[in-house]
Amino acid sequence: MGNYVFNTDALIDAVRADSTLEGSNHDMGGDIIPAFVRQQNAAVYDLNRNVVPGATDRDRFYWRDVGTIESFFEAHQDLIAALPVFNLYNQDWPIYTQQVNSPPAKLVRDSHGNTGTMVDSIVSLGSVISGARVERSVLGPWSIIESGAVVTDSVLFDRARVGPGAVVSRTILDKNVYVEAGARIGIDAERDRERGFTVTDTGITVVGKGERVSA
Repeated sequence: MGNYVFNTDALIDAVRADSTLEGSNHDMGGDIIPAFVRQQNAAVYDLNRNVVPGATDRDRFYWRDVGTIESFFEAHQDLIAALPVFNLYNQDWPIYTQQVNSPPAKLVRDSHGNTGTMVDSIVSLGSVISGARVERSVLGPWSIIESGAVVTDSVLFDRARVGPGAVVSRTILDKNVYVEAGARIGIDAERDRERGFTVTDTGITVVGKGERVSA
């Protein structure tokens, strides 16, 4: 796999020429790129020869294809390992990305005095964990996890909300999903499918943007 950079005119010409070839699969990696190589009109940058300042043997040469739900999920799990294979904290090679103008994340007690806890997880700006438990998960900006809720092995997009006493496990929640108080998602695959949610063969449940998960 790789990233391709083309001169626009050259790419258009190549695609048009390939469209007339009998026996071509009209595939970028299988036909278009090899044609550029035969014409000696291609160059390559080998990631394995790249030297990143501050990298260790564990996080060197990281590359993932996230074309499936499982690979997308596993890439997020890569981020939260104690010794990550993709290191966001290498100060010698900082990663610049979108900065959301939001307050810091916070973990607070709920009205009953229960403490919000987070273990082996990443929590984005604006998020609040109030008397709830989050483990091995990635929470996007402005995620709200309310009193007594449990979120494990999951990925939450922007402004996802998990109500009091709810349970979220091995689940991807898209933006603005609301898991109602006491609801359970990612626990019973058949129940999740009955409710119209996608469940992969490996048991990852996906809830689409703006959905409401009822108890």
